[in-house]
Amino acid sequence: MAAVLFDLDGTLIDSAPDLAGVANEMRLARGLLAMPYGALRPFAGSGARGMLATALQAFPDQPTYESLRDEFHRCYERRMLQETALFDAIAPVLDALDRYRMPWGIVTNKALRFAEPMAHALGLLPRASALVGGDSTPHTKPHPQPLLEAARRLGIAPQQCVYIGDDPRDMRASRAAAMGALAASWGYLGNDTPIHEWGADLVLTEPNDLLTLLDMA
Repeated sequence: MAAVLFDLDGTLIDSAPDLAGVANEMRLARGLLAMPYGALRPFAGSGARGMLATALQAFPDQPTYESLRDEFHRCYERRMLQETALFDAIAPVLDALDRYRMPWGIVTNKALRFAEPMAHALGLLPRASALVGGDSTPHTKPHPQPLLEAARRLGIAPQQCVYIGDDPRDMRASRAAAMGALAASWGYLGNDTPIHEWGADLVLTEPNDLLTLLDMA
């Protein structure tokens, strides 16, 4: 293994508090009660789509969806770093990768208008050797193109990369890109399919499991 690629939300960072916060702001603005955080957190990995579906029963095939999504994005841009932070156990993992000079990058479906300033603010850039956002290529995960683009930027063959994510689509993208597939069980897991049925090469219980796998622990 020559490089590690990470999903962003639910893998490197815990962005659910701010995503859920926007969802509840929108509910309150419509005279609805705020939803419990625990009811919203599992769907944070799907960003605005997941939050709108859960909080407002709004779906992409509905005529009002685009305006609701735009409203969500405007609100999120304002508060996206209010509570969002690195998962506590991730920082020492990234430190170890840097110490061993193992290149690592980020591949997310989050648009760069959010992902780039967030990664800068949380100290992930310029440390990351690549940041591929949801609008960096014509396709988003589970299509393999974003992962392949990250490997291209790193100058490393996809077969020598491993991708870590907290959603089944991350595993499908990894497989399609011929990369190793690791599932992050500390993430949002917003899917009815149990994590051990996602087709991952390995389910990581905690971030430090990656260092054990890489003989860096």
